[in-house]
Amino acid sequence: MKGFIAICLCAALLTGCAQKPAFEELADGPCTGAQVKLIDQHISGQIDALAKREWKQAYSFASEDFQVRVGVDQFIKIIESQYAVLINNQGYQFNQCTIAGGMIVQEVGVRSAEEVSNLTYRLSVNGSTLGVEAAVINEVAVQLSA
Repeated sequence: MKGFIAICLCAALLTGCAQKPAFEELADGPCTGAQVKLIDQHISGQIDALAKREWKQAYSFASEDFQVRVGVDQFIKIIESQYAVLINNQGYQFNQCTIAGGMIVQEVGVRSAEEVSNLTYRLSVNGSTLGVEAAVINEVAVQLSA
């Protein structure tokens, strides 16, 4: 029995070693399944923190470059004045994810009471760490009540 457990443990360790980190190579094109999962978790973490008005936590999802350029107080003002849809969201869904020129571009639909706002998030990777560089609201569509 001990031998069997040792073999399973070795197999698990070897399998873990054989896997490449999701962001080791950023090839232009669609995001991989592993990348999509991590990107969705990262953006969800920021949106959820914004909805709770946990400003410092939301700010922590921004890239290092963004944090060098924009302080937390300025970040709060930008979100409150231009991205209220993220604070007041009633759900969101992730759409297309692509990589171009070393940047990740993730489309996100954010639902509020009567609208769906389509945002484009740009993320960078520093080592294996994701960081939000920017989010742009592309269009707002009025939801029709059923």
